[in-house]
Amino acid sequence: MKKKTPVFVLFLLLSLGAWGKIRFSGLDIAGGDRLLFTADSRGGGAEAQGALFYARLDSRSLSQLSAFPEKMEVLGRGKILLVHNAFGSLRIPVTGGLPQTFPGFPSFTGGALPGGRVETTSSSPDGRWLLYVDPSSYARGALILLDGETGRRFSVSAEIERPGRFFPALWSADSRGFLYSKGGRLYFYTVAAQTLPPDERYRLIGEGAINSVCRGSGEDFYYLRGSTVYRIRSDEFFLRTLYRGFLDMGTVAGRLPLEFDPNFDSFWIAPDGLSLVLCKGGRNILYYPLGIEKEVPYGSVPAIMAGRTASRIGVLWSTGGILTILFDSAPGSGGGVMAYRLNTAVPSPAFETLESPPAFSAGLSPDGKHAVFWGKNGLFLYDYQSWTLSARFSSDPVYSCIWLGNNELVLGGREKIERLPLEDPAGAKLLCLASVSRYGFEDSPEGPGRILGFSGGSWYITDGHSPWVPYRTPPVREASISSDRYRVYLEAAENGFFENVPMVRNSASVGTFPLFEREAGARRFSPAAGPNPCRLPESPDFLFAHGARGTRTLSLCFDLYDDDAGLSTVLDALNRFEIKATFFLNGEFIRRHPRAAGEIAEAGHEAASMFYAPMDLSDSRYRVDNAFIARGLARNEDEFFKAAKKELSLFWHPPYYAVSREIAAAAAEAGYRTIARDIDSRDWIQSGDARRLGIEQLTAAEMIDYIMDAKEGGSIIPIRLGALPGGRGDYLFNSLEILLDALVREGYEVVPLSTLIGKSIGGNRKSPAQN
Repeated sequence: MKKKTPVFVLFLLLSLGAWGKIRFSGLDIAGGDRLLFTADSRGGGAEAQGALFYARLDSRSLSQLSAFPEKMEVLGRGKILLVHNAFGSLRIPVTGGLPQTFPGFPSFTGGALPGGRVETTSSSPDGRWLLYVDPSSYARGALILLDGETGRRFSVSAEIERPGRFFPALWSADSRGFLYSKGGRLYFYTVAAQTLPPDERYRLIGEGAINSVCRGSGEDFYYLRGSTVYRIRSDEFFLRTLYRGFLDMGTVAGRLPLEFDPNFDSFWIAPDGLSLVLCKGGRNILYYPLGIEKEVPYGSVPAIMAGRTASRIGVLWSTGGILTILFDSAPGSGGGVMAYRLNTAVPSPAFETLESPPAFSAGLSPDGKHAVFWGKNGLFLYDYQSWTLSARFSSDPVYSCIWLGNNELVLGGREKIERLPLEDPAGAKLLCLASVSRYGFEDSPEGPGRILGFSGGSWYITDGHSPWVPYRTPPVREASISSDRYRVYLEAAENGFFENVPMVRNSASVGTFPLFEREAGARRFSPAAGPNPCRLPESPDFLFAHGARGTRTLSLCFDLYDDDAGLSTVLDALNRFEIKATFFLNGEFIRRHPRAAGEIAEAGHEAASMFYAPMDLSDSRYRVDNAFIARGLARNEDEFFKAAKKELSLFWHPPYYAVSREIAAAAAEAGYRTIARDIDSRDWIQSGDARRLGIEQLTAAEMIDYIMDAKEGGSIIPIRLGALPGGRGDYLFNSLEILLDALVREGYEVVPLSTLIGKSIGGNRKSPAQN
């Protein structure tokens, strides 16, 4: 009988996020078929990380021995720690143990390729249930409810937008049900099967996005629509799904002087449900008391404003009424973390500035007495009320942290995952190794024995099944790449997902095989039926509309006309994916937001021109000649230099891409290359245009799916920033992380436009001056 080849088959599952580069190293084989090796992942929106793996070549089994704690959740009613990272999702008992696959969830050891961004999930407050989105397209998928105790999966709804800035569902405090958003509407789902509406229409609550709702204490939800805040008990949601035409939307809890827009705004409810904090436009923070029928006048409430460099906002709010607002500055801005305090329990509260905390990531203990901060500089415990440092538990990087009750933490560091009792930090209990710097097999008289790993200055040992335990002075066997049956080595990979591939040579028989073999290339989804509205016809030859075809390189170009809404979101996403892009700036934007223009340049992105004013150059009211174009481009250069102390790149596109051969020729005479695009994202269509002109207004998820179908090597993908005057249901830039995820997953390199032009053979288009 022919011996089976020891090849591990890996299926590409979208649940793991965007592909980062995977590099294998450290092959060590012993005992015939026992193999140790490491895999490192970098890029694709995830932290740089690695993992130690143990394979049995004869049985073709694979297990993971370390787990990098990029994100952690507690499930199984507090018995299971679920660790998410670039190699999937793995469970570890809270008492300690080796990582194991989680039923119903993808992981490298369970057959999914590793690498890249970790998508957000949502666990129920009682720790039994887990919600995640199983992709069915680049931007949408099925909302899955996973029972953490049994591993059973329940499909809640199809065509849900994949998680970006927010997870599309929100649990009730009692874990009996949750709200979810889909297509601009809100639905309610109860986990009790006997009360489950069979038709999704009967779960419908009303219009809104998931950040239009906030969970209060007990069974209350708060729903913000327009300027009215509604308080709704979770059991009312089910009744409303059945009698939606007859029941009112809960009770009015308060009225705000400002309209709430879920595209740009968010809010938080106080633990006692008597007040809220509104973040307007991603920067203005306002505190409002509830329970008042009349509107609270704007300007009469406590308020603060985030600086321009603020990229993230965090909120800590204790049951004692102490509110803390955290602002995290954009990377490279040098701004650090800012903190502001408001005591809502006193009359006439006012914001005060606090000493900056050591990190942005933070968690409040259930009793509100302690706050913990973690990040690259370690783990810090604060007395929350006095805002004083109580202890520094680690000076090494900490990537995630969870409270277990009021006096114990689970710390996810670079080297270990530990349970840390506050009263006895020296008694920290090892749950699992997060990484190893050295490893090997135990050198024993009987031959290669147990597995050894060195982490955090100490050695640990396991038999591959039991938890890691300390081992003082282990005899480590010298690494080997051959046994009496196999030889192993690394071979450079030709595809874009791996830098190399472990190879197995059967020395007892014949044949050499890769340790991991994909059954297919990167998973692609079928495009929607009918023509693709985002695909444009070939542009005239006097424009540069795309780079070289047949490559895996393309460009993202962001257009800024007069408004900076969405810019901080975009810069943050590009930074996390380590991507540089091109921004086309109109003079009106530069004059209104000079500091924002400077931030684009400071972040290392490419700035190009979109003329000095947002005018349609095809309009017959304008006399457009060579001098007019030259003066407009030169004026924009001066505006940008004044704002950023740097020069614009010498390419442009006219506002609204309204171009002619004469306009392009005039720009070429001024030294500019005129840019077009081969994809129209259609994100410029506002609600009024869609109704007036009969143009279909695509959702952000639809745009992403169409863009992914239309894109080719060399494509130029435009994205408009700023709020549209006529409004939209959602904006593409708010879902940029999902688009980047899809592009990087398919092996595309996203580069600035100048790089795309340079990679084309002299550019695939000639300027009019070259004709």
